[in-house]
Amino acid sequence: MQVVTWDKQSQKKIKRDFASVFDKEIFKKVHRILSEVRERGDVALRRFTREFDGLDLPLKRIRVSQGDINRAFEKIQVQFMPILRQISENVKDYYGKELQRSFEIHGPDDVYLAKQYRPIERVGVYIPGGTAPLVSTVYMTVIPARVAGVKDIVICTPPNRDTGEIDPNILAVANLLGVNEIYRVGGAQAIGAMAFGTRTIAKVDKIVGPGNAYVTEAKRQVYGFVDIDMVAGPSEVAIIADANADPDYVTCDLLAQAEHHQGTAYLITPSKKLIEAIRKRVDHGWIIQVKSIQEACEVSDEIAPEHLEILTEDPAKLAKSIRHAGAIFLGPFTPAVVGDYAAGPSHVLPTGGTARYFSPLSASSFMKSSQVIGYSKQALAKSREVIQKLTEMEGLVLHRISMESRFMKAGPATKES
Repeated sequence: MQVVTWDKQSQKKIKRDFASVFDKEIFKKVHRILSEVRERGDVALRRFTREFDGLDLPLKRIRVSQGDINRAFEKIQVQFMPILRQISENVKDYYGKELQRSFEIHGPDDVYLAKQYRPIERVGVYIPGGTAPLVSTVYMTVIPARVAGVKDIVICTPPNRDTGEIDPNILAVANLLGVNEIYRVGGAQAIGAMAFGTRTIAKVDKIVGPGNAYVTEAKRQVYGFVDIDMVAGPSEVAIIADANADPDYVTCDLLAQAEHHQGTAYLITPSKKLIEAIRKRVDHGWIIQVKSIQEACEVSDEIAPEHLEILTEDPAKLAKSIRHAGAIFLGPFTPAVVGDYAAGPSHVLPTGGTARYFSPLSASSFMKSSQVIGYSKQALAKSREVIQKLTEMEGLVLHRISMESRFMKAGPATKES
């Protein structure tokens, strides 16, 4: 690992390393794919599946059949089922406590104000597949949506290049969570199909889930046609550690990050002893030497990492100083891997410094709100002068007339909806 201090020069290097880079070539390729999917629908899906996955799938094979799902259960390990049930309960329990609730305000003069929360109706989930199917991403995305009350959930995942099949564990988990609308489509074309709709894949309202650079760029480009969870890039972990941190734990957690494609790791510590122990063990990533643990928190907030492990004397106390991180892991027995698979909170997290303004995927991610306003004639009369002045100031004459029309006819001072 490269050892640096947190000066202006190293900040430039590190921020360039972790920042989400705009790639013109990827932008152009994704734009071409999305445009063709939008214009040609299923024909484009078949073409890009041939081009990128090497498979010539007939249209009837794009959607996974019930027979495919049934056969998947014959291929999975029996002991996986109780494990899945335990993890599912962890995820459900966590998100069942966080949902926003509707409220009502009854003011004077029959003023009625309210906010009502409703689940998004149709959600598309992208599950990376092919040679490294992310089975855990199925329950980390689908369960929060189910807790929120999403009615229709769609999964798109790329087929195995050799067999044309979807990993049986993905199919089994999806089926057990009530998702039966699954498509053998990957890449930017899958995002386009969910965003715009084709004859085979109906349009969704929101797209969630991780993916490669092409999937991420596609999500960025379709935002506005649909909602998205976040613009996420390669995975990353930062570890704040003091002199008491176990070098073996630190080493293993940093090395685990190397299993992710283009994964990035940071060790932030004032301990020279720990630095010497780690720098020769781990090849990739950065060691940032700081003067104090408090400075380590400041550096971490500048990086705003996806995963932040705190291996210090009082990690819970230190966590209160952190402002920007996707997920925070406290103490030596809470490696990031426990959040990836079992703890309950979703592992779909903001990356590349976007934890400064994006939040992790949650049940609330699948909710939307409507504002409800009800005025009586008496209440409207009290706001009449204010509305008149503001509409005149903005030059919106018809807006003012819309309000004034309520006072051109005699009528009871009852609440108007």
